[in-house]
Amino acid sequence: MALRLSPHMTVMQNAAQKAARRLLRDFAEVEQLQVSVKGPSDFVSQADLRAEQTIREELAKARPGYAFLMEETGASGGENWSFRWVVDPLDGTTNFLHGVPHWCISVALEQRRADGSGDVVAGMIYNPVVDEMFWAERGAGAFLNERRLRVASRREIKDALFATGIPFAAVSAPRRLAFARTLGTLMPQVAGIRRFGAAALDLEAGGFVTDARGREASMHESAGNDIVAANPHLHSRLLEVVADGVSAAEGRAA
Repeated sequence: MALRLSPHMTVMQNAAQKAARRLLRDFAEVEQLQVSVKGPSDFVSQADLRAEQTIREELAKARPGYAFLMEETGASGGENWSFRWVVDPLDGTTNFLHGVPHWCISVALEQRRADGSGDVVAGMIYNPVVDEMFWAERGAGAFLNERRLRVASRREIKDALFATGIPFAAVSAPRRLAFARTLGTLMPQVAGIRRFGAAALDLEAGGFVTDARGREASMHESAGNDIVAANPHLHSRLLEVVADGVSAAEGRAA
């Protein structure tokens, strides 16, 4: 029996799927796209911008009073918003532009608390190449298409496979050094480490997420910074390795 989506989730998935149709056409003709550079090794293409515009139009049409926080065009809408869409129209742009079929669309819905902070109450990640829709709502669980998702249950770090980003040219030298030290420590202890190139597709349902120092990871305060995510059994050990790498790099920089 097909799962029944909430009105919000229906709106989110419909918007993403409409944008995906154009993204797939662009991906098939990627060599013809116009590309600009936001920073060293940080690209934005016509595909990103068109997808963002499509998603914005669809979401605004369905929920005209909601605000936006968009990857390419930033924040917009009323300052006293109650709900806000958070959109990355193309996560994995570098993969996309190099013909690597591993990229996705990410949309979240944030609800404002009385104190002005926000809670993400729904989210979806769509991989159009393989038609995989990852989605979750607060209190309703997480799913891949119609199959319930759960984080891996491995208890030993030696049995676990880890995904990571790799610093590129725009990243500061201390952060590159921290990554290198962390990677060198972690590699001999685990089953493997992968760099897939689309962070939204790396993360699993039911994981435990903090910043690199073990503090609660805020969607806004952690922007541009590192996060550490794993199941509850492995998170503390992974955090130790990351913290050691950061500390060693800071000590050398000093």
